[in-house]
Amino acid sequence: MVYKNYYKILGLETSRVSIDEIKIAYRAAAKKYHPDLNVGDNLAEEKIKDINEAYKTLSEPSSKRKYDRIWNSRFSENKKAFSGKGQKGEILSMFLGNTEKIKEENKTKEPPIKGKNIDTQIKASLYEAFFGLDKKISLKTENGATKTYTISIPEGIKSGEKIRLIGQGRNGKNGGKNGDLFIKVNIEDDKDFKLKGNDIYTDLYLTPWEAALGTKAMVKSIDEETKVFIPKGTQSGEKIKIPGKGYKSDNGARGDLVAEVKVMVPKQLTKEEQEIFEKLNKISKFNPRNI
Repeated sequence: MVYKNYYKILGLETSRVSIDEIKIAYRAAAKKYHPDLNVGDNLAEEKIKDINEAYKTLSEPSSKRKYDRIWNSRFSENKKAFSGKGQKGEILSMFLGNTEKIKEENKTKEPPIKGKNIDTQIKASLYEAFFGLDKKISLKTENGATKTYTISIPEGIKSGEKIRLIGQGRNGKNGGKNGDLFIKVNIEDDKDFKLKGNDIYTDLYLTPWEAALGTKAMVKSIDEETKVFIPKGTQSGEKIKIPGKGYKSDNGARGDLVAEVKVMVPKQLTKEEQEIFEKLNKISKFNPRNI
């Protein structure tokens, strides 16, 4: 009988390794001796058989314990174990049955393969992202059916961030885990607010006389209204910053609300307004084209 050192076959120096380390070693060895990379190499073909056999035994905790126990009981410092070369095709089964059974199982059992991840995306309004909510998304499964998922969008999520649903991707093969579902959240601006980093931008509309004389105005933020002071001579396009009224940041604070002034001229005037503007036109020496 041929006693194979499964740890050595996988390139491991000791039996004191975790299942994850065994998996990593298996993937490295399988890649190195893969038939597609070693066409016509009979030694590589034998190697890949031994690698699959070693992984089948050591990747399951119960069979690994049995293998370690029997190996340690049979070999000591004065006894040398075979590496697996020698009597061609002969394999010792120390825990799973006779030689022919192991050969047959090795032909049919493939290593577990994790299912593919699925990437998709959804849109969320600025309000939805700020306050958080549950949204539903429907996707086609591998068999063509439609499956609906409920996604909890956390408040303060950043545009472009992804939500992960573990195990909701494509099905794994040979007992492998399912892939995951990743949903990218794209935050959309609305007619009142635009998001730039952690700051929220909005428009503040003023009359010509408010901008010229100065005033106090109410500015609407995403969750409340705030009164701001408009100094005399405020120009259209100037920005007024209201600290702590913007979007939520990672440290729990908030960005700023930035109100951009837009001076609006009335399209229709009353008779009295018409007279006032005509009088102002005569007496005013202000000419913005000469600034």
